[in-house]
This record gives sequence, C-alpha cells and structure tokens, in this order.
Amino acid sequence: MPGEDLVTLQPMVRADLSEVGQFLHDNLNSRLSPATWASAAIPPWQVDSPNYGYLLLAGDRIVGVHLAFYSERLMGENRIRLCNLGAFCVRKEYRSHSLRLLRALLAQDSYHFTDLSPSGNVVPVNVRLKFRHLDTATALVPNLPWPIWPLATRVIADPASIEARLHGRDLTIYRDHAHAAAAQHALIVRGNEACYVMFRRDRRKNLPLFASILHVGNPELFQKASQHFFRHLLLHHKIPATLAEIRVAGHRPPLSVMLPAPRPKMFRSGELRGDDVDYLYSELTCVPW
Repeated sequence: MPGEDLVTLQPMVRADLSEVGQFLHDNLNSRLSPATWASAAIPPWQVDSPNYGYLLLAGDRIVGVHLAFYSERLMGENRIRLCNLGAFCVRKEYRSHSLRLLRALLAQDSYHFTDLSPSGNVVPVNVRLKFRHLDTATALVPNLPWPIWPLATRVIADPASIEARLHGRDLTIYRDHAHAAAAQHALIVRGNEACYVMFRRDRRKNLPLFASILHVGNPELFQKASQHFFRHLLLHHKIPATLAEIRVAGHRPPLSVMLPAPRPKMFRSGELRGDDVDYLYSELTCVPW
C-alpha cells in the first residue's frame, strides 16, 4: 500500500484539466474522450469557482480525481453557494486515500453540497457524512408517436426560437446552460403558454436509450402537453423512453411505470430542504457520459 507521505492532495486548477481528462478517460469512462472530459469540467455559466475539484497525486502523477461544479443561486431572498460533487475516481492501489478528496471538498465553508450521481459504494459514505436522500421516485415513460392534437401545441427545438420566447428565470437558466455539453432543450408552446424543458440523454445497462428530464419550467402546461414532448424525443432524437422524476416533471405521465429502485441523489445542507434542490448547474448538465 502506498505510504501516506507519498500521496498529496491539492485543489484542481485549469492547467490540470488536460491531464485530468486523460485520467478520467483511462480510469472512469472511456466513452468520453480526454478532451471531452477536460472541457466538461469547465461550467458554461458565470461563477467564481475556488477550484474545479481536488486531485490526489503520487509524486507528480494523478492517482485520484474528484470534480466539483460551483454555482451561486437565489433561493427566495437569499443568495446561496452550491457545490455539486462530480466525477469521483481513484486508482485501486490508492483507494485508502479516497476519503481525503471528499473531505477536502466538504471542508469548504459556506457551501451547500449536492451529489446527484453517487455510485453504490459512495452512498453509505455520504450518509455517514450527513448527506440526505432526495425523493427520486421515477416514472419510465414510453415515447410514443402520438397523433398531434390539439394542432395548436408545438415543440420547438431551435435555439434562437427558444431564447426569443423565454423570459425571467427560465431565460437566465437557458442562457446559462445553452452551451452545457449534456443539456438539451425544448420549448412546448400552446397558445400564449410556454413550457421550457431541459433534458439529457442517459444510459441504463449501458444502453443510450433514455432521456432524463432535468427541468420543467411550467409544470401545469407540461402535464397537459407532455405527450407532445415525448413524441418529439422519439421522432427528433430517436430516444424511445423517458425517465421522469415526479418531483421534477410535476406529475406521473400516462402509460408510465414506476421504477422499483430509482438511482439515488443526495444533498448536504443545514438550511435547504429536498424541495429546494434541483439538477441545474451541475454535472448532470455538463458531462455527457
């Protein structure tokens, strides 16, 4: 086992990202190129990040990585700072040092933390570190080629058209995520109403056949017009099924089935409740695994 004095911990800076990308390609997910990993670690929104995560080094060689995505969000009348814990990978022979990465991130003052893709062995560690589970009750929806009715309902995917029709909070969210590598966007329009939807392509059992909904701007319209959105995913993105968390979508879509064991998502905060936590400004929008 490598000696404690041989392994050092340091914050990740931009100059490290090329090597970090190669490490994550080699050790975590080779479907993403080193360049894709490196660029995905840089969030497209404006934020004063203290780092891009933390590194474990054996000499000058990276042996462990924990990415982090930072944001500042307005919750009610308060502006809060969030740290989303991203990709976490340590070479097998250095696993005894893994907790050092996580503790370094959690030691940062004045942040609320989310972990939206914890692996199975990380979940009990998070629990010991006072993370709580989010309600991730998830419906699996078949994306069917529904006939278009009423004709007044449209789904728009053109970026300029989406931006032109948005305003307020949803416009800010769209602009902040327009260039996020994993985020995809659609706008449901019916009469004078509009619903902005952000989603990502996801894998289950290594099959890229699913969309996961990350944000629904108008849950009331989405409930009335979601079949148009699911049709759009099938016909325009060739995605046959959607994973819709009930708390994100706002309802359980027709013909869906509930997953018996949805993937966990977690958060740690002394002030926020589960209902305050969303999936924006996170690894889910940035990393197209």
